[in-house]
Amino acid sequence: MVNLEDIKLPPNNLEAEKGVLGSIILDNDVMYILDSFVMTENDFYQRQHKDIYSCILELHGENKTIDIVTISNQLTKNQKLEDCGGIDYLYELSSSIISPTVAGDYAKIVKDKSILRGILKTTQIISGEVYEEKDTSEILDNIEKQIFNLTQIKTSNSLQHIKDILNRRIEDYMEIVDDPDKINRNKVLSMYNYLDKLLGGFKPGELHILAARPSMGKTSFAINLLVNAAIKQNKSVALFSLEMGNEQIVDRILSAVADIPIYKIHKGQLDEEDFANIGEAMEKIGQVNIFLDDKGGASIPEIKSKLRRLKIEKGALDMVIIDYLQLMSSAGSKFAGNRVQEISEISRGLKEMARELEIPIMALSQLSRAVEQRPDKKPQLSDLRESGAIEQDADAVMMLFREEYYDPDTDRPGTADVLLRKNRNGPTGEVELSFVNEIMKFYDKVPEQED
Repeated sequence: MVNLEDIKLPPNNLEAEKGVLGSIILDNDVMYILDSFVMTENDFYQRQHKDIYSCILELHGENKTIDIVTISNQLTKNQKLEDCGGIDYLYELSSSIISPTVAGDYAKIVKDKSILRGILKTTQIISGEVYEEKDTSEILDNIEKQIFNLTQIKTSNSLQHIKDILNRRIEDYMEIVDDPDKINRNKVLSMYNYLDKLLGGFKPGELHILAARPSMGKTSFAINLLVNAAIKQNKSVALFSLEMGNEQIVDRILSAVADIPIYKIHKGQLDEEDFANIGEAMEKIGQVNIFLDDKGGASIPEIKSKLRRLKIEKGALDMVIIDYLQLMSSAGSKFAGNRVQEISEISRGLKEMARELEIPIMALSQLSRAVEQRPDKKPQLSDLRESGAIEQDADAVMMLFREEYYDPDTDRPGTADVLLRKNRNGPTGEVELSFVNEIMKFYDKVPEQED
């Protein structure tokens, strides 16, 4: 027989909950203290406390006075006054607190107990999935996702009234007017002048596609962007290379930073000046946050898991580059044999990952051979290989083209065109860059291009 003493309730502290509610009734300014805790009605354990705090939030949102009369009136409208103990219980709450100055301490207790209940609920869900013997990779991904969400200590409704969003945006606009540099702090710039004018930088939550035929220099361009972000802007950047090993990537980074031809590194033809330049480059690279992963065939859950861990451990992650999309695999085997659907699933997963982790993601992509069969070799959106979903999911699609590759006698030697074929938040256009093949480095054209 089970004794009542043996039954454990979920973590809660009813006295702290009463203290928070009583403090608000005594001093409405306590609501501004609670803003820092992102307090919602679901943080309260007792049902009547949830309902009372829900009414308080309604009154606060309408800029009304919060006291026993207004709360009881609101509860009456919601037909919950009697369920909450009537007006007598509201008087009890207001008399249970001596001073509202302790509201912050009580709020922390309530929030901590709420988080503990969330952890308990998460472990129960995970236990259920384990006993149901669901897919192992799916369970592991869900565990990390739940833990990541708990560490963020955020609570928000997916459905929001436009008035609330407008109020936040007005505050953002005012802050930008007071501090014009604020708008660029969360962006990663390419550091190519005209491309940044068109794109406005790589912004959190966006998916960018960089596509080209082989030998156009898309990996080199991605590495240039990585170097520009990490060294010139002090950003934290992660590169997943599904084609080349970390050592090859490092060689290319060193070549670009030290301005030493890559063949000299590979063939060991380095003189004293080269070694001196490499030493300076290594010191510069070693001080920035560049993270490399060369595991082939990675899936969305695997990459997402690594990025969540990186973001938690390092405290910052500003951009992710994946080279390249067609070498990724989808989790599970539901699309086995249908590569188009698999690529669609991967591109959708990348977009969702960018939004969930609040970072810009750039994925490199192959183009179909249709480009080679046309007189005009400049690629179009229709040339994206295997899936139109890539174009649909991407916020921007850039394509690289070097005329010199197809026509050695061109009057544009050493020129690379970045073709911005899609730009959800701005204009499209073409950007001319100089490309030095020996060091695989891209430069802005001189003189500076005009709009």
